[in-house]
Amino acid sequence: MSDSSMNNFARPPRPARLALAGLSCSLLRAGAETPAELSEQPWNWHVQNTEVVQYHPGFSARYSGPNSLQNVNEVKETVSLDLFAGLRLWPGAEAHVDGLMWQGFGLSKSEGVEGFPSAEAYRLGTKVPNVTFARLFIRQSIGLVAGQEAVADGPLQLAGTRAVSRLTLTAGKMSAIDIFDDNAYAHDPRAQFLNWALVANEAWDYPADPLGNMTGFAAELNQPAWALRYGFFQMPRTANARALDAHYLLAWGMVTGLERRYAIGDRPGAVRFLAYLNRAHMGRYQAALDGPARPPDIEATRAYRYKYGFGLNLEQELAEGVGLFTRLGWSEGQNEQWIYADVDRTASLGLSVRGGSWHRPDDTFGLAGVVNAISRVHQRFFAAGGTGILAGDGALNYGWEKILETYYDFQVCKNVHGALDYQFILDPAYNRDRGPVSVIGARLHWEF
Repeated sequence: MSDSSMNNFARPPRPARLALAGLSCSLLRAGAETPAELSEQPWNWHVQNTEVVQYHPGFSARYSGPNSLQNVNEVKETVSLDLFAGLRLWPGAEAHVDGLMWQGFGLSKSEGVEGFPSAEAYRLGTKVPNVTFARLFIRQSIGLVAGQEAVADGPLQLAGTRAVSRLTLTAGKMSAIDIFDDNAYAHDPRAQFLNWALVANEAWDYPADPLGNMTGFAAELNQPAWALRYGFFQMPRTANARALDAHYLLAWGMVTGLERRYAIGDRPGAVRFLAYLNRAHMGRYQAALDGPARPPDIEATRAYRYKYGFGLNLEQELAEGVGLFTRLGWSEGQNEQWIYADVDRTASLGLSVRGGSWHRPDDTFGLAGVVNAISRVHQRFFAAGGTGILAGDGALNYGWEKILETYYDFQVCKNVHGALDYQFILDPAYNRDRGPVSVIGARLHWEF
């Protein structure tokens, strides 16, 4: 990456779920038949392109700091293009690659708001197109008992069949949120909500490079009604850096996830519990405040430390084409946020409605709210002028960051969708002295 801001983090685009959890357990309900044998797709390829433009008008701000959202009119645009290719290696094994091209910047270089308005806005911004391999991994599926389900052709998966009860192993470069913290209504910024806090749990400081991906290993045990997952990943050498920490026994990120799928009547739902433990060369907020430097120097306090947290994720279909979702997250809030966002507590609640009732079945309307918060020592660190991944106004009049997002995604023609998006942000980066901010956006997405 040639950009000078390569130590900045970006939310990854999510082209498609890795589908490690499998299809709904409804395939194995009483009276259901397993799918007929399908021909195993030997290889595939897919392309996607997404363009997002966002604007915010000027807003009130008593002061600004190094990481503040600019309080004057601002327009930014981002472009991403992915070429996905998959190859079947041997029975149950697939290799996949995601070649990514991106260009553009987020509002204020993707700083100044914790629930940042665009998950397509890379913190690793660039004026000219940059290209990289965002994902490169091998996945092995091992069937445990009889009972098959169909797998559709798509990015990062080959069409065919697989055992419902199975062990799946994935190794290579991937995005941790492709496997963990999935949600049917709020997980894909190319088709659903754009805000970071509605794509994944912001209290999970998940292992990633500046483009949101990381080398590692994941294992999943899938059963008809539940799945258990475990992941082990490398960590960046410094906060938000692209370079990896070569001290493999000292720097790592672990995550476990338990998913329970169910149905209320004939309405499917799922609840997911997540726990993470990271170890990296992180600073400690209290140690930085105890030091003589002002603003506090978090880098001077860095040592190999642990960081942990928990998340809860729920989705529930309420009616045909109508879904409710929520996420809750908590992290310990004492040690430096290393990768994702300066969020120690988060809660979101939202609704997704497909357009069948108004004769637009491929359209989607979404409405959601988010609340983000940080620990007391984290508050004092920012009030003293400290800077984090996204926050750093030079001072802080603390309040919960509150966000409302609504969008309407509509089909233009086959494989082409457009969307209009509006977000209202109150107390951006936890600061009552700045804002509120309105962000107006539009998205164009096509894939085949």
